[in-house]
Amino acid sequence: MAAPWRVAVVGGGIAGLAAAVRLRDRAPAGTEITVYEQSGALGGKLRTGELAGQAVEFGAESFLMRDPAGGESAAVALVRRLGLADRVVHPTVGQAALAVDGGLRPIPGGTLVGVPGDLAAVATVARPATDADRDAGRPLLGPDDDVAVGALVRARLGDEVVDRLVDPMLGGVYAGRADNLSLNTTMPALARAARVEHTLVGAVRAAQAAAPRAPGAPVFGTLAGGLGTLVEAAATASGATIRRDAAVRELIPTGAGWRLTVGPTRDVEHVDVDAVVLAVPARPAARLLAGVAPEVAAAVGGLDYASVALVTLALPEPALPALSGFLVPATEGLLIKASTFFTTKWGHLRRPDGLALVRASVGRYGDEAQLQRPDEDLAATVHRELSAVLGTPLPAPVAAHVQRWGGSLPQYAPGHLDRVASARAALRAGHPTLALAGAAYDGVGIPVCVRSGATAADEIITALGGSGT
Repeated sequence: MAAPWRVAVVGGGIAGLAAAVRLRDRAPAGTEITVYEQSGALGGKLRTGELAGQAVEFGAESFLMRDPAGGESAAVALVRRLGLADRVVHPTVGQAALAVDGGLRPIPGGTLVGVPGDLAAVATVARPATDADRDAGRPLLGPDDDVAVGALVRARLGDEVVDRLVDPMLGGVYAGRADNLSLNTTMPALARAARVEHTLVGAVRAAQAAAPRAPGAPVFGTLAGGLGTLVEAAATASGATIRRDAAVRELIPTGAGWRLTVGPTRDVEHVDVDAVVLAVPARPAARLLAGVAPEVAAAVGGLDYASVALVTLALPEPALPALSGFLVPATEGLLIKASTFFTTKWGHLRRPDGLALVRASVGRYGDEAQLQRPDEDLAATVHRELSAVLGTPLPAPVAAHVQRWGGSLPQYAPGHLDRVASARAALRAGHPTLALAGAAYDGVGIPVCVRSGATAADEIITALGGSGT
Protein backbone atom coordinates (compact mmCIF):
# COMPACT_ATOMS: atom_id res chain seq x y z
CA MET A 1 0.00 0.00 0.00
CA ALA A 2 1.31 3.44 -0.92
CA ALA A 3 2.13 5.85 1.87
CA PRO A 4 -0.45 8.56 2.59
CA TRP A 5 0.00 11.83 0.76
CA ARG A 6 1.63 14.67 2.66
CA VAL A 7 0.54 18.12 1.52
CA ALA A 8 1.72 21.45 2.90
CA VAL A 9 -0.47 24.53 2.61
CA VAL A 10 1.71 27.60 3.06
CA GLY A 11 -0.52 30.44 4.22
CA GLY A 12 -3.47 30.29 6.62
CA GLY A 13 -5.70 32.90 4.98
CA ILE A 14 -9.07 31.95 3.57
CA ALA A 15 -7.52 30.73 0.29
CA GLY A 16 -5.19 28.39 2.14
CA LEU A 17 -7.94 27.15 4.43
CA ALA A 18 -10.26 26.57 1.48
CA ALA A 19 -7.49 24.53 -0.16
CA ALA A 20 -7.12 22.46 3.02
CA VAL A 21 -10.86 21.78 3.17
CA ARG A 22 -10.94 20.71 -0.49
CA LEU A 23 -7.96 18.44 0.05
CA ARG A 24 -9.70 16.82 3.01
CA ASP A 25 -12.85 16.31 0.97
CA ARG A 26 -11.27 14.98 -2.23
CA ALA A 27 -7.82 13.60 -1.49
CA PRO A 28 -7.44 9.95 -0.49
CA ALA A 29 -8.27 9.00 3.07
CA GLY A 30 -5.30 9.39 5.34
CA THR A 31 -3.82 12.36 3.48
CA GLU A 32 -1.73 14.41 5.90
CA ILE A 33 -2.42 18.13 5.53
CA THR A 34 -0.43 20.77 7.36
CA VAL A 35 -1.19 24.50 7.22
CA TYR A 36 1.77 26.77 7.92
CA GLU A 37 0.89 30.33 8.98
CA GLN A 38 3.71 32.71 9.77
CA SER A 39 1.57 34.89 12.05
CA GLY A 40 -0.24 33.86 15.19
CA ALA A 41 -3.70 34.17 13.61
CA LEU A 42 -5.49 32.33 10.83
CA GLY A 43 -7.81 34.01 8.35
CA GLY A 44 -5.61 36.56 6.64
CA LYS A 45 -7.77 39.64 5.97
CA LEU A 46 -10.72 38.02 7.76
CA ARG A 47 -10.49 39.19 11.33
CA THR A 48 -13.37 39.56 13.74
CA GLY A 49 -12.67 41.66 16.81
CA GLU A 50 -14.58 43.49 19.51
CA LEU A 51 -15.21 47.15 20.16
CA ALA A 52 -17.35 48.55 22.98
CA GLY A 53 -18.63 45.05 23.73
CA GLN A 54 -19.72 44.48 20.12
CA ALA A 55 -18.33 42.02 17.59
CA VAL A 56 -17.02 43.91 14.58
CA GLU A 57 -14.99 43.09 11.50
CA PHE A 58 -11.50 44.55 11.42
CA GLY A 59 -10.99 43.16 7.91
CA ALA A 60 -13.35 41.94 5.20
CA GLU A 61 -16.97 42.39 6.27
CA SER A 62 -19.01 40.37 3.76
CA PHE A 63 -19.04 38.09 0.72
CA LEU A 64 -20.92 38.06 -2.56
CA MET A 65 -23.83 35.64 -2.60
CA ARG A 66 -23.73 34.87 -6.33
CA ASP A 67 -20.95 34.07 -8.76
CA PRO A 68 -20.60 35.91 -12.11
CA ALA A 69 -22.70 33.26 -13.89
CA GLY A 70 -25.57 33.66 -11.43
CA GLY A 71 -25.02 30.54 -9.32
CA GLU A 72 -24.13 30.56 -5.66
CA SER A 73 -20.67 31.92 -4.96
CA ALA A 74 -17.77 29.80 -3.79
CA ALA A 75 -18.04 31.50 -0.40
CA VAL A 76 -21.66 30.44 -0.01
CA ALA A 77 -20.76 26.89 -1.07
CA LEU A 78 -18.04 26.80 1.60
CA VAL A 79 -20.43 28.18 4.21
CA ARG A 80 -22.86 25.36 3.38
CA ARG A 81 -20.09 22.78 3.46
CA LEU A 82 -19.11 23.97 6.94
CA GLY A 83 -22.67 23.84 8.28
CA LEU A 84 -22.95 27.60 8.75
CA ALA A 85 -25.78 28.38 6.32
CA ASP A 86 -28.19 29.19 9.15
CA ARG A 87 -25.85 31.98 10.27
CA VAL A 88 -25.94 33.91 6.99
CA VAL A 89 -27.40 37.40 7.34
CA HIS A 90 -27.85 40.17 4.79
CA PRO A 91 -27.71 43.96 4.88
CA THR A 92 -30.92 45.61 6.02
CA VAL A 93 -29.92 48.89 4.36
CA GLY A 94 -28.34 48.65 0.94
CA GLN A 95 -28.30 52.20 -0.42
CA ALA A 96 -24.87 53.82 -0.38
CA ALA A 97 -23.79 57.31 -1.34
CA LEU A 98 -20.95 59.27 -2.89
CA ALA A 99 -19.37 62.18 -1.08
CA VAL A 100 -19.14 64.82 -3.81
CA ASP A 101 -19.14 68.61 -3.76
CA GLY A 102 -19.22 68.61 0.04
CA GLY A 103 -22.35 66.48 0.43
CA LEU A 104 -23.77 63.00 0.02
CA ARG A 105 -25.55 61.87 -3.13
CA PRO A 106 -26.99 58.38 -3.66
CA ILE A 107 -24.88 56.14 -5.87
CA PRO A 108 -26.81 55.88 -9.14
CA GLY A 109 -28.32 52.53 -10.01
CA GLY A 110 -27.72 50.65 -13.24
CA THR A 111 -23.94 50.96 -13.27
CA LEU A 112 -21.30 48.25 -13.44
CA VAL A 113 -18.67 49.19 -10.85
CA GLY A 114 -19.57 52.79 -11.64
CA VAL A 115 -19.59 52.47 -15.43
CA PRO A 116 -23.06 53.50 -16.58
CA GLY A 117 -25.35 51.61 -18.89
CA ASP A 118 -27.65 54.65 -18.90
CA LEU A 119 -25.96 58.04 -19.12
CA ALA A 120 -29.00 59.92 -17.85
CA ALA A 121 -29.03 57.86 -14.64
CA VAL A 122 -25.65 59.21 -13.48
CA ALA A 123 -26.23 62.86 -14.34
CA THR A 124 -26.81 63.79 -10.70
CA VAL A 125 -23.23 62.77 -9.86
CA ALA A 126 -21.20 63.14 -13.05
CA ARG A 127 -21.54 64.66 -16.51
CA PRO A 128 -20.73 61.96 -19.05
CA ALA A 129 -19.27 62.85 -22.40
CA THR A 130 -22.11 62.46 -24.86
CA ASP A 131 -20.34 62.22 -28.19
CA ALA A 132 -17.29 59.99 -27.65
CA ASP A 133 -18.92 56.58 -27.23
CA ARG A 134 -19.64 56.10 -30.91
CA ASP A 135 -19.97 52.84 -32.82
CA ALA A 136 -16.82 52.59 -34.95
CA GLY A 137 -17.93 49.34 -36.54
CA ARG A 138 -15.74 47.06 -34.43
CA PRO A 139 -15.59 45.73 -30.86
CA LEU A 140 -14.04 47.93 -28.21
CA LEU A 141 -11.33 45.37 -27.47
CA GLY A 142 -9.57 42.71 -29.47
CA PRO A 143 -9.62 39.07 -28.36
CA ASP A 144 -6.40 39.35 -26.32
CA ASP A 145 -6.49 43.00 -25.30
CA ASP A 146 -6.32 44.23 -21.73
CA VAL A 147 -6.40 47.92 -20.81
CA ALA A 148 -6.58 50.05 -17.71
CA VAL A 149 -10.18 50.65 -16.68
CA GLY A 150 -9.63 54.38 -16.52
CA ALA A 151 -8.16 54.60 -20.02
CA LEU A 152 -11.18 52.91 -21.59
CA VAL A 153 -13.82 54.81 -19.63
CA ARG A 154 -12.13 58.22 -19.99
CA ALA A 155 -11.87 57.78 -23.76
CA ARG A 156 -15.54 56.81 -24.05
CA LEU A 157 -17.40 58.65 -21.30
CA GLY A 158 -15.06 61.38 -20.07
CA ASP A 159 -13.13 62.26 -16.94
CA GLU A 160 -16.02 62.93 -14.57
CA VAL A 161 -17.44 59.42 -14.89
CA VAL A 162 -14.04 58.01 -13.98
CA ASP A 163 -13.18 60.48 -11.22
CA ARG A 164 -16.59 60.61 -9.54
CA LEU A 165 -17.94 57.10 -10.11
CA VAL A 166 -15.53 54.44 -11.32
CA ASP A 167 -12.47 55.53 -9.35
CA PRO A 168 -14.18 55.60 -5.94
CA MET A 169 -15.95 52.29 -6.64
CA LEU A 170 -12.68 50.57 -7.55
CA GLY A 171 -10.86 52.45 -4.79
CA GLY A 172 -13.29 51.08 -2.24
CA VAL A 173 -12.31 47.54 -3.23
CA TYR A 174 -8.66 47.81 -4.26
CA ALA A 175 -7.48 51.13 -2.73
CA GLY A 176 -6.12 51.76 -6.22
CA ARG A 177 -6.81 54.05 -9.14
CA ALA A 178 -8.88 53.20 -12.20
CA ASP A 179 -6.08 54.48 -14.42
CA ASN A 180 -3.76 51.72 -13.18
CA LEU A 181 -6.07 48.72 -12.77
CA SER A 182 -6.60 45.96 -15.32
CA LEU A 183 -10.05 45.72 -16.89
CA ASN A 184 -9.71 41.96 -17.41
CA THR A 185 -8.91 41.36 -13.74
CA THR A 186 -11.15 43.85 -11.94
CA MET A 187 -14.14 43.89 -14.31
CA PRO A 188 -14.05 40.59 -16.24
CA ALA A 189 -17.73 40.70 -17.25
CA LEU A 190 -17.28 44.10 -18.87
CA ALA A 191 -14.06 42.94 -20.53
CA ARG A 192 -15.87 39.97 -22.10
CA ALA A 193 -18.69 42.18 -23.36
CA ALA A 194 -16.20 44.73 -24.74
CA ARG A 195 -14.79 42.04 -27.06
CA VAL A 196 -18.20 41.89 -28.75
CA GLU A 197 -19.91 45.25 -28.26
CA HIS A 198 -19.03 48.40 -30.19
CA THR A 199 -19.83 50.95 -27.49
CA LEU A 200 -19.06 51.09 -23.78
CA VAL A 201 -22.67 51.72 -22.81
CA GLY A 202 -23.66 48.74 -24.94
CA ALA A 203 -20.97 46.61 -23.28
CA VAL A 204 -22.26 47.53 -19.81
CA ARG A 205 -25.80 46.60 -20.77
CA ALA A 206 -24.65 43.31 -22.33
CA ALA A 207 -22.62 42.42 -19.22
CA GLN A 208 -25.59 43.15 -16.98
CA ALA A 209 -27.92 41.10 -19.15
CA ALA A 210 -25.50 38.16 -19.09
CA ALA A 211 -25.68 37.95 -15.29
CA PRO A 212 -29.28 38.75 -14.35
CA ARG A 213 -30.15 39.00 -10.68
CA ALA A 214 -33.54 38.08 -9.29
CA PRO A 215 -35.35 41.17 -7.99
CA GLY A 216 -34.84 41.53 -4.28
CA ALA A 217 -32.19 38.82 -4.12
CA PRO A 218 -29.45 39.79 -1.64
CA VAL A 219 -26.11 40.71 -3.15
CA PHE A 220 -23.99 40.42 -0.01
CA GLY A 221 -23.98 38.25 3.07
CA THR A 222 -22.00 37.80 6.24
CA LEU A 223 -22.19 35.51 9.27
CA ALA A 224 -23.88 36.30 12.55
CA GLY A 225 -21.07 36.19 15.08
CA GLY A 226 -18.53 37.40 12.53
CA LEU A 227 -16.47 35.99 9.70
CA GLY A 228 -14.06 34.60 12.27
CA THR A 229 -16.52 31.72 12.62
CA LEU A 230 -15.87 30.87 8.95
CA VAL A 231 -12.14 30.77 9.62
CA GLU A 232 -12.51 28.57 12.70
CA ALA A 233 -14.93 26.18 11.00
CA ALA A 234 -12.72 25.81 7.94
CA ALA A 235 -9.66 25.07 10.04
CA THR A 236 -11.59 22.41 11.97
CA ALA A 237 -13.23 20.82 8.93
CA SER A 238 -9.93 20.52 7.10
CA GLY A 239 -8.62 18.16 9.75
CA ALA A 240 -5.25 19.76 9.06
CA THR A 241 -2.44 20.19 11.49
CA ILE A 242 -2.35 23.95 12.02
CA ARG A 243 1.10 25.47 12.57
CA ARG A 244 0.88 29.09 13.72
CA ASP A 245 3.97 31.31 14.03
CA ALA A 246 5.59 28.98 11.52
CA ALA A 247 7.20 30.88 8.67
CA VAL A 248 8.25 28.77 5.68
CA ARG A 249 11.59 30.24 4.62
CA GLU A 250 12.63 27.95 1.79
CA LEU A 251 11.22 25.43 -0.68
CA ILE A 252 13.57 22.88 -2.17
CA PRO A 253 12.41 20.33 -4.75
CA THR A 254 13.39 16.76 -3.98
CA GLY A 255 13.10 13.70 -6.11
CA ALA A 256 9.83 12.74 -4.47
CA GLY A 257 8.37 16.14 -3.63
CA TRP A 258 9.47 19.12 -1.57
CA ARG A 259 11.52 19.98 1.47
CA LEU A 260 10.32 22.95 3.52
CA THR A 261 12.58 24.96 5.77
CA VAL A 262 10.41 26.19 8.61
CA GLY A 263 11.06 28.54 11.50
CA PRO A 264 13.93 30.80 12.57
CA THR A 265 17.54 30.08 11.67
CA ARG A 266 18.43 29.31 15.29
CA ASP A 267 15.75 26.63 15.50
CA VAL A 268 15.33 25.47 11.92
CA GLU A 269 13.07 22.57 10.98
CA HIS A 270 13.05 20.60 7.73
CA VAL A 271 9.81 18.98 6.59
CA ASP A 272 9.40 16.68 3.58
CA VAL A 273 6.08 16.65 1.73
CA ASP A 274 4.69 15.40 -1.55
CA ALA A 275 3.06 18.66 -2.66
CA VAL A 276 2.67 22.31 -1.73
CA VAL A 277 -0.14 24.83 -2.09
CA LEU A 278 1.49 28.26 -1.94
CA ALA A 279 -1.22 30.62 -0.66
CA VAL A 280 0.75 33.68 0.45
CA PRO A 281 0.99 37.21 -1.03
CA ALA A 282 3.05 37.82 -4.13
CA ARG A 283 6.32 38.99 -2.61
CA PRO A 284 6.79 36.18 -0.09
CA ALA A 285 5.71 33.75 -2.81
CA ALA A 286 8.36 35.19 -5.13
CA ARG A 287 11.04 34.75 -2.46
CA LEU A 288 10.13 31.10 -2.04
CA LEU A 289 10.03 30.56 -5.80
CA ALA A 290 13.31 32.32 -6.58
CA GLY A 291 15.45 29.23 -6.24
CA VAL A 292 12.84 26.92 -7.75
CA ALA A 293 11.48 28.75 -10.79
CA PRO A 294 13.20 32.13 -11.25
CA GLU A 295 11.04 33.18 -14.21
CA VAL A 296 7.88 32.46 -12.24
CA ALA A 297 9.27 34.34 -9.24
CA ALA A 298 9.97 37.38 -11.43
CA ALA A 299 6.45 37.36 -12.86
CA VAL A 300 4.80 36.88 -9.48
CA GLY A 301 7.03 39.31 -7.59
CA GLY A 302 6.22 42.19 -9.91
CA LEU A 303 2.76 42.61 -8.39
CA ASP A 304 2.49 45.73 -6.28
CA TYR A 305 0.24 46.29 -3.26
CA ALA A 306 -1.59 49.14 -1.54
CA SER A 307 -1.71 49.61 2.22
CA VAL A 308 -4.83 50.65 4.12
CA ALA A 309 -6.01 51.32 7.64
CA LEU A 310 -9.51 50.61 8.90
CA VAL A 311 -10.63 53.01 11.62
CA THR A 312 -13.70 51.93 13.61
CA LEU A 313 -15.45 54.34 15.98
CA ALA A 314 -18.10 53.49 18.59
CA LEU A 315 -20.37 56.56 18.70
CA PRO A 316 -23.15 57.15 21.25
CA GLU A 317 -26.44 57.81 19.45
CA PRO A 318 -25.07 59.67 16.42
CA ALA A 319 -27.35 61.22 13.80
CA LEU A 320 -26.59 58.97 10.83
CA PRO A 321 -28.42 58.91 7.50
CA ALA A 322 -30.31 55.79 6.41
CA LEU A 323 -27.39 54.61 4.30
CA SER A 324 -25.07 51.63 4.38
CA GLY A 325 -22.17 54.05 3.97
CA PHE A 326 -20.45 56.18 1.37
CA LEU A 327 -17.49 56.32 -1.01
CA VAL A 328 -15.20 59.30 -1.48
CA PRO A 329 -13.60 60.26 -4.81
CA ALA A 330 -9.93 61.17 -4.49
CA THR A 331 -10.79 64.54 -6.03
CA GLU A 332 -12.59 65.50 -2.79
CA GLY A 333 -9.25 65.77 -0.99
CA LEU A 334 -10.26 63.73 2.07
CA LEU A 335 -8.19 61.13 3.91
CA ILE A 336 -11.22 58.83 4.07
CA LYS A 337 -11.87 56.85 0.90
CA ALA A 338 -14.91 54.94 2.15
CA SER A 339 -17.06 54.57 5.24
CA THR A 340 -19.52 51.93 6.43
CA PHE A 341 -22.28 52.55 8.96
CA PHE A 342 -22.09 49.05 10.43
CA THR A 343 -25.02 49.19 12.81
CA THR A 344 -27.22 50.77 10.12
CA LYS A 345 -26.19 48.44 7.32
CA TRP A 346 -26.34 45.24 9.36
CA GLY A 347 -29.56 45.04 11.36
CA HIS A 348 -28.32 42.16 13.51
CA LEU A 349 -25.67 44.50 14.96
CA ARG A 350 -28.06 47.22 16.14
CA ARG A 351 -28.04 47.89 19.86
CA PRO A 352 -30.89 49.02 22.10
CA ASP A 353 -28.63 51.65 23.69
CA GLY A 354 -28.17 53.41 20.33
CA LEU A 355 -24.41 52.93 20.23
CA ALA A 356 -23.35 52.93 16.57
CA LEU A 357 -20.27 51.44 14.96
CA VAL A 358 -18.88 53.41 12.03
CA ARG A 359 -15.84 52.28 10.07
CA ALA A 360 -13.74 54.30 7.66
CA SER A 361 -11.13 53.07 5.22
CA VAL A 362 -8.02 55.19 4.88
CA GLY A 363 -5.20 54.88 2.37
CA ARG A 364 -4.87 54.95 -1.40
CA TYR A 365 -2.21 53.40 -3.56
CA GLY A 366 0.77 55.74 -3.86
CA ASP A 367 -0.24 57.77 -0.79
CA GLU A 368 1.03 55.49 1.95
CA ALA A 369 2.70 58.40 3.77
CA GLN A 370 -0.71 59.31 5.18
CA LEU A 371 -0.75 55.99 7.01
CA GLN A 372 2.35 56.87 9.02
CA ARG A 373 0.22 58.96 11.38
CA PRO A 374 -0.29 57.62 14.91
CA ASP A 375 -3.53 55.76 15.64
CA GLU A 376 -4.91 58.67 17.65
CA ASP A 377 -4.30 61.08 14.78
CA LEU A 378 -5.98 58.77 12.25
CA ALA A 379 -9.01 58.30 14.51
CA ALA A 380 -9.32 62.05 15.13
CA THR A 381 -9.03 62.85 11.42
CA VAL A 382 -11.65 60.25 10.53
CA HIS A 383 -14.01 61.64 13.17
CA ARG A 384 -13.53 65.18 11.86
CA GLU A 385 -14.01 64.22 8.21
CA LEU A 386 -17.08 62.10 8.96
CA SER A 387 -18.65 65.08 10.72
CA ALA A 388 -17.86 67.32 7.75
CA VAL A 389 -19.32 64.92 5.19
CA LEU A 390 -22.46 64.35 7.24
CA GLY A 391 -22.85 68.06 7.86
CA THR A 392 -23.24 67.68 11.62
CA PRO A 393 -20.79 67.23 14.51
CA LEU A 394 -20.63 63.62 15.59
CA PRO A 395 -20.45 62.78 19.30
CA ALA A 396 -17.07 61.89 20.70
CA PRO A 397 -16.37 58.15 20.35
CA VAL A 398 -16.51 56.01 23.47
CA ALA A 399 -14.00 53.64 21.88
CA ALA A 400 -11.91 53.45 18.72
CA HIS A 401 -9.82 50.85 16.94
CA VAL A 402 -7.28 51.21 14.14
CA GLN A 403 -6.47 48.11 12.10
CA ARG A 404 -3.53 48.53 9.75
CA TRP A 405 -3.21 46.28 6.74
CA GLY A 406 0.22 46.93 5.27
CA GLY A 407 0.71 45.80 1.69
CA SER A 408 -2.66 44.11 1.67
CA LEU A 409 -4.49 44.98 -1.55
CA PRO A 410 -3.06 43.80 -4.90
CA GLN A 411 -2.78 46.34 -7.70
CA TYR A 412 -3.51 44.44 -10.90
CA ALA A 413 -1.84 46.21 -13.81
CA PRO A 414 -3.04 45.45 -17.36
CA GLY A 415 -1.82 42.04 -18.48
CA HIS A 416 -2.01 40.58 -14.97
CA LEU A 417 -4.09 37.52 -15.89
CA ASP A 418 -1.77 36.66 -18.78
CA ARG A 419 1.25 36.87 -16.49
CA VAL A 420 -0.43 34.61 -13.95
CA ALA A 421 -1.47 32.12 -16.62
CA SER A 422 2.13 31.96 -17.91
CA ALA A 423 3.48 31.49 -14.38
CA ARG A 424 1.07 28.68 -13.64
CA ALA A 425 1.79 27.00 -16.98
CA ALA A 426 5.50 27.07 -16.19
CA LEU A 427 4.90 25.50 -12.77
CA ARG A 428 2.69 22.78 -14.22
CA ALA A 429 5.39 21.94 -16.74
CA GLY A 430 8.30 21.92 -14.31
CA HIS A 431 6.81 21.49 -10.85
CA PRO A 432 3.25 20.14 -11.09
CA THR A 433 3.05 19.43 -7.35
CA LEU A 434 3.37 23.14 -6.52
CA ALA A 435 0.23 25.26 -6.98
CA LEU A 436 -0.46 28.96 -6.42
CA ALA A 437 -3.58 30.27 -4.70
CA GLY A 438 -4.93 33.54 -3.37
CA ALA A 439 -5.69 37.16 -4.14
CA ALA A 440 -2.25 37.72 -5.67
CA TYR A 441 -3.32 35.69 -8.67
CA ASP A 442 -7.07 35.52 -9.11
CA GLY A 443 -8.57 38.68 -7.60
CA VAL A 444 -9.86 40.01 -4.31
CA GLY A 445 -12.96 39.04 -2.36
CA ILE A 446 -13.79 36.01 -0.26
CA PRO A 447 -15.50 34.00 -3.04
CA VAL A 448 -12.58 34.48 -5.44
CA CYS A 449 -10.05 33.45 -2.80
CA VAL A 450 -12.09 30.41 -1.78
CA ARG A 451 -12.37 29.31 -5.41
CA SER A 452 -8.66 29.93 -5.94
CA GLY A 453 -7.73 27.74 -2.98
CA ALA A 454 -10.10 24.97 -4.02
CA THR A 455 -8.77 25.02 -7.59
CA ALA A 456 -5.18 24.79 -6.35
CA ALA A 457 -6.12 21.78 -4.22
CA ASP A 458 -7.71 20.11 -7.24
CA GLU A 459 -4.50 20.67 -9.22
CA ILE A 460 -2.47 19.01 -6.48
CA ILE A 461 -4.83 16.04 -6.36
CA THR A 462 -4.53 15.65 -10.13
CA ALA A 463 -0.74 15.93 -10.01
CA LEU A 464 -0.52 13.29 -7.27
CA GLY A 465 -3.08 11.02 -8.88
CA GLY A 466 -2.04 7.40 -8.68
CA SER A 467 0.30 8.10 -5.76
CA GLY A 468 -2.24 7.86 -2.96
CA THR A 469 -4.03 4.96 -1.38
